[in-house]
Amino acid sequence: MSPQALQVAALAVGLAAASSLRAADTSAPPPLAIDGPAQVTQFERIAFVIGSVPACRNPYDSDEIQVGLEITAPSGVKLSVPAFFQQPFEWRSVDRGGRKTEWIYPTGQAGWRARFAPTEAGRYSATVQVKRSSGADRFGRVVFECVTRTSRGFVRVSQRDPRFFEFGDGSPYFPIGQNVAFIGDGQHLDGERAAGVFRNMSEHGANWARVWTCCEDWAMAIEARKSVWGRSWNWRPPFAPMPGADGTNAPRCVVLGGSGASSLAVTPSHAVPLRPGTAYVLTGRVLTESNASFTIEAQRGALGEAVRSAGQGQWASFERPFTAGANQWWLGDLRLRSAGEGRVWLADLSLRETGGGPELLWEAEVNRPLRGVYNQPDCFLLDRLVEAAEKHGIYLQLCLFTRDLYRSALRDPQSTEYQRAIDDAKKFLRYAVARWGHSTSVFAWEYFNEMDPGAPTDRFYRELGGFLEQIDVYRHLRTVSAWSPAPKYWAQASLDIADLHWYLRPISKPAWQDEVAGVLDRAKLLREGAPSKPALLAEFGLADDKWGRSPYMPQDKAGVHFHNALWASAFSGLSGTAMFWWWETLDQNDLYRHYRPLAAFLADVPFTTAQLRPASLTTEKQARAFAWRGQDRAYVWLHHPQATWWNVVAEKKSPPEIAGDSLSLDGLTDGTYRLEWWDTNTGQVTQRKTVSVSGGKLTVPVPVFTSDAACKLVKEGK
Repeated sequence: MSPQALQVAALAVGLAAASSLRAADTSAPPPLAIDGPAQVTQFERIAFVIGSVPACRNPYDSDEIQVGLEITAPSGVKLSVPAFFQQPFEWRSVDRGGRKTEWIYPTGQAGWRARFAPTEAGRYSATVQVKRSSGADRFGRVVFECVTRTSRGFVRVSQRDPRFFEFGDGSPYFPIGQNVAFIGDGQHLDGERAAGVFRNMSEHGANWARVWTCCEDWAMAIEARKSVWGRSWNWRPPFAPMPGADGTNAPRCVVLGGSGASSLAVTPSHAVPLRPGTAYVLTGRVLTESNASFTIEAQRGALGEAVRSAGQGQWASFERPFTAGANQWWLGDLRLRSAGEGRVWLADLSLRETGGGPELLWEAEVNRPLRGVYNQPDCFLLDRLVEAAEKHGIYLQLCLFTRDLYRSALRDPQSTEYQRAIDDAKKFLRYAVARWGHSTSVFAWEYFNEMDPGAPTDRFYRELGGFLEQIDVYRHLRTVSAWSPAPKYWAQASLDIADLHWYLRPISKPAWQDEVAGVLDRAKLLREGAPSKPALLAEFGLADDKWGRSPYMPQDKAGVHFHNALWASAFSGLSGTAMFWWWETLDQNDLYRHYRPLAAFLADVPFTTAQLRPASLTTEKQARAFAWRGQDRAYVWLHHPQATWWNVVAEKKSPPEIAGDSLSLDGLTDGTYRLEWWDTNTGQVTQRKTVSVSGGKLTVPVPVFTSDAACKLVKEGK
């Protein structure tokens, strides 16, 4: 192949994963159609299928093509809603190696879709807009009806008290939840089991989950290296420039033999699905030198004869047809082998159904760019997770970008690499808004997990924030986390939430043996840096000094440190509870029960309207007391100083009862108050009575308790 031909081929090869999504079906869909009923209720999804879009090299590249809808609302307001390119999939739960596994198989024709959640009742119209460098086009028109529905709407920063969140209808939202970060093959949670976690959380009152879409190749990652040729943590792919290619951007291929490996395992991060009884063909091209040959091996031995070049410098194409067994749902082991002297170059390894259709071995693409292509199986997985969150009332903080694909480019704000990172991130955000932004269960976009707090990222976040204000008609919240406290992030106006991660480790300050003191200290730090915006402790747990799971964790099967951290964070001045990191520990020990009492206690707390302020109190017998206080109310959590996880779990000491204690409050409006004492383990009210406040002060006896207790004090008529 000539160098000129190689350069032309590189354009197609580099984006084969995207272009292969176009199925063989050539029937033309209508320009614009509603996928489902033409009537929808407020805040529910209506979906559109878009046809007649010109072919393009990379449908994810908004510099090449932008597809969207112009939607005219009943009020006459015109909304621009981006569309997205999608491969449909079929889903099943299939036994694989004795474990139920998600089987996700591409089916039907890939193409353009749009999703929209109307917020206004009445008649809407939608028209397709396509923008390319050659010009813009408008076509198609559909109308649909939105009927009134009672809904809380999207989560936003409270307009009445910006330290907290509220729904669109003005009701407060106090996040209670955990991380559910790694979802996928080989993880504790796949999509179906994660949906089960959402159900368990919801049944016990939790309403918030932090999910990663940036896990590289060990779990769900929409924009990431996922390759059959190796893993990100030990990336040594058998790649070489295509023979005869010149330049640093020359296309690459796989090389075997010579001084390199003579045998390579094809090990995708996504198990390759097959449909039982279906005919497939494995194809590719090889170039061999000297007397070398190339063979493909599967579980049952070699697939066909060895392949050699017919002459020096000549590529040889191969086809290896096979039929999946009657109960074969997965491709299984595949190995490539070279024999003889010399090297073998391999290009364009592909697996499709014999009659054509989507690429199944998309992870074999050598020249797929790391940024700017969004793998469709993981996009489909996130579709299902968002739907499960909607079903169970869970609000998702989606951690979007794979940090290490961007971090090295964000060193010099004036560099072309920095600008390219901004451009690529905007394209990903456009796709995310188009595909998942319609859902009220998307709570926030989190750009990165634990970015370098010292990196010069101000411009990056500022430009992304402005871009979202243009394209996200739903105005989802924006945040980012860092690997250590990041006050400059917390103060940045284009980030809506101040976010901190902190773990109980032997080297932690304050003392790691006291989870309550630790949470309160970190909350104070956050609030000093973000006094007037929502602030969250979005990762928390019991760890060793290398950030691994603490050896004490298996001893705490009752979740003592989890319980104490939940309650402490809820009364710390933060805008939600601490988000526990080790979701598999919560799941395996069925610790969801700890959410229920706190959720019940906080259900009627008017965070956004009562001008509540956090306060630390003391009781007569020196129990620790933490409160949300207003002029006509107080919500108090009392904790036994000897009921820390270290005393109970590590030292095996049971805290003695605290009896005959009393609690004093001041600064209250005089009058009659309702007083309730709550059991923090059952969520039941153990005592109700009315009390009188005179001179702004009140002292009440505290019921006997062992580890912790809670009370509500609310003025009558409030």
